[in-house]
Amino acid sequence: MAINYQLILDSICDEVKGLLSKGKVASYIPQLSAVSPLQFGIAAYCLDGRVFTAGDAQKKFSVQSITKLFALALAFAREGDKIWSRVGREPSGNPFNSLSQLEYEYGIPRNPFINAGALVIHDILAARFVQADIALLQFIRMLARQPALDFDKAVALSEHQTAHRNYAIAHLMKDFGNLHNPVETIIEGYCRQCSITMNCIELARAASFLANHGSIPWDGTRILDASSSKRLNALMLTCGTYDAAGDFAYRVGLPAKSGVGGGIVALVPGELAIAVWSPGLDATGNSLAGVMALERFTTLTARSIF
Repeated sequence: MAINYQLILDSICDEVKGLLSKGKVASYIPQLSAVSPLQFGIAAYCLDGRVFTAGDAQKKFSVQSITKLFALALAFAREGDKIWSRVGREPSGNPFNSLSQLEYEYGIPRNPFINAGALVIHDILAARFVQADIALLQFIRMLARQPALDFDKAVALSEHQTAHRNYAIAHLMKDFGNLHNPVETIIEGYCRQCSITMNCIELARAASFLANHGSIPWDGTRILDASSSKRLNALMLTCGTYDAAGDFAYRVGLPAKSGVGGGIVALVPGELAIAVWSPGLDATGNSLAGVMALERFTTLTARSIF
């Protein structure tokens, strides 16, 4: 029997309303601290082109760390397995901006989704493109079929003005020889990267190639081969939701990537990509209502990878 996705998304939207006031916005980035937590959007983009939405699905938001997924895909597509000499593939078990583990492990980040790993990936892209942040923006525009996507200059500036820990991480990796470009170049580009704004529909569409074994659903353009797509899905499952990846897998059961802007994108391989957004975060930096929404989605649809 066909799943009535619209009915399910509408139901989820109603269910999570009571959670919207319970999360806390990312106050350490001043521009994000001004966003009202009383917002929720959800969109499912099916590989056959159908789109289902509920709530604030068309509201733009700063996707933040979700851009790490697209940066990794772009770097992996260009460099292949060479990237793994500079960044690992293991869950960190520590906060996403931890310094202690990085020093203990000689400047090699545990995975591409913590801040240190994302800075290395940006450094890899900076060696290949004149401006890594612009190359990534153009890549995401193509994946989302939305040429108007752009950076939020105010968010980028706000992040750059408070990027002290990221500077420390970058300088530490530079000292270990794992950052090849100037620290300032990488931090500036990374802050701009994280400021890209999208809505839930655009985000789900942009990630749908990873639900389609590495190919863009609407025209068949291959971004990654099926094996590489599988590997990125595995990294999303084990490392994509900060140091709550185990609990997220337990509750939701889908590969996903979250951001402190309140967005989460998740994949049902072979079927769809789904994006949720609600700015109120839990203690681990994931959207409180967003995680619950995805848990309810996999429960109501019986769609997970388990």
